[in-house]
Amino acid sequence: MRSFAVKGGCSHITAALSFPGDKSIAHRAAILGALASGTTTLRNFPANEDCLSTLSIIRRLGVRVARDGTVVRIAGKGPNGLKAPDSRLLIKESGTTYRLMLGVLAGQGFDSTLAAGASLSGRPMLRVTGPLRRMGARLQGRRSAGEEYPPVTARPGRLKGFVYRMPVASAQVKSALLLAGLFADGLTTVVEKVPTRDHTERMLEQFGAATRRSRNSFSVRGKAHLVSPGTVTIPGDISSAAFFIVLGSIIPRSAIRISNIGLNPTRSGIIAVLRRMGADIRVCKRYPGAEPRGDIMVRSAALKATTVTRKEIPLLIDELPVLMVAAACARGTTVFKAAQELRVKETDRINSMLFNLSRMGVDGWTEKAGREEAVFIAGVPELRGAWVSGFGDHRTAMSMAVAGVKAQGVTVIDDIDCINKSFPGFVAALRKCCRL
Repeated sequence: MRSFAVKGGCSHITAALSFPGDKSIAHRAAILGALASGTTTLRNFPANEDCLSTLSIIRRLGVRVARDGTVVRIAGKGPNGLKAPDSRLLIKESGTTYRLMLGVLAGQGFDSTLAAGASLSGRPMLRVTGPLRRMGARLQGRRSAGEEYPPVTARPGRLKGFVYRMPVASAQVKSALLLAGLFADGLTTVVEKVPTRDHTERMLEQFGAATRRSRNSFSVRGKAHLVSPGTVTIPGDISSAAFFIVLGSIIPRSAIRISNIGLNPTRSGIIAVLRRMGADIRVCKRYPGAEPRGDIMVRSAALKATTVTRKEIPLLIDELPVLMVAAACARGTTVFKAAQELRVKETDRINSMLFNLSRMGVDGWTEKAGREEAVFIAGVPELRGAWVSGFGDHRTAMSMAVAGVKAQGVTVIDDIDCINKSFPGFVAALRKCCRL
């Protein structure tokens, strides 16, 4: 563990930034590249631990992968070309890799076991394994108190397409089922009450899968032959940019230009919420492609409280911790409705953020109504520097670094190494902005 001290009281920020490729898109592009015919070149591929874990897994399944900096070339094996691994597959701490690969491996003709690191081994998997079993998947995980956890073993089974109505909004579960649907007989349809990020749907269309899209559902026909589109340019990760979008909004006299950032409407909920809070965020330029992307300018603004609705939560689930920092700097009390999914991330992010913000002088609390849990953050005129904890969670640690720049005094985060999971260049980018 390596601590990190942030000196607060930054007077202004002027910076031009770009960010590594979007994690969510990178995972999906690598997996579909492995399942398609032809070579896929991925540009702006992020070198974080999670995405490198996905590359490691598809290599273990017999796929040739070459990486040169941010360029990755994947020699696709076709839908039936994956090979049985010689031992269990260790996915470390990437929940996206784990759940998406469960969908892929459920449709293979060989045995495989997906193991996980200490934190991921405690995250629930029944929400994925349950519907996969309804398709005919033969899966066996570690059962405890009515839930299922890694490791999970997949054995050959005949998958059949079905219609699944999502009980809980989850892009990972949706994606696992659609990927399994590639190996199933007939049509697999996922119906959502609340829309989640649609990177998998866009990527399946880009790779030539037989698909059908409606307002609240997406279908994929099994046994279709995927063909590489050749080159996929991955937009900058808005989840990484979110820390600097908030930073530019809360530090006085600031102007930050961010280039080539993902602007997918099912992913950019943080921009909509911050604008509602009074943030000055403008799109300067848009680029063509399957995934919306462009350049934005962020300028400082006086923020006011808002209510983040139940429908908005899935569109900014990864950005909620840093949005809580924005709420702490806003006038009034911000409410995050139906935020209970934060309890089952890399750490309990409701607990981690309320604990840390309280040490910086912010009142925060929760209220439960049935199965839903709302989080309340009362904004304060000034944050005070404090010793805070990253809780081993990359998004908590980075969010508290942003709060530390705004605070008066010095803020010390007990462990900054955990940020390598998603954004190894975070500290360098923060120093570039704030001259730390």
